[in-house]
Amino acid sequence: MITLADAKRVIAAAEEKAEEIGQPMNIAVVDGGGNLVAHIRMDKAWIGSVDIAINKAWTARAFDIATQKLGELSQSGDQFFGIHASNSGRVMIFAGGVPLKRGDQVVGAIGVSGGLGKQDQAVAEAGAEAF
Repeated sequence: MITLADAKRVIAAAEEKAEEIGQPMNIAVVDGGGNLVAHIRMDKAWIGSVDIAINKAWTARAFDIATQKLGELSQSGDQFFGIHASNSGRVMIFAGGVPLKRGDQVVGAIGVSGGLGKQDQAVAEAGAEAF
């Protein structure tokens, strides 16, 4: 289970990393059912990235895989090619979504959007580490 306190801790760590790299971000945390627990949009973060951050978190939980890895596995000719078109287009296949685990069990996920893929991934990983 992901509590609101958990989500706030994850978001705070991710926000700190975003500030460190100088990139305003949207940061979302979902629970084990893929339901939004919390979201923030940092000052000057793109509004177009709100939905992307939430959907990255949802994707990471829905498939229990980092969206960066899912993106690698969904290239033309690979096993998950076309997956981004499933679930009414909600599936995100680029960096920034990371499952949150307790032991070996995925209990939620963080999604980050607003920068380059490597920035989104770094911020998401910082949040996940705080979990």
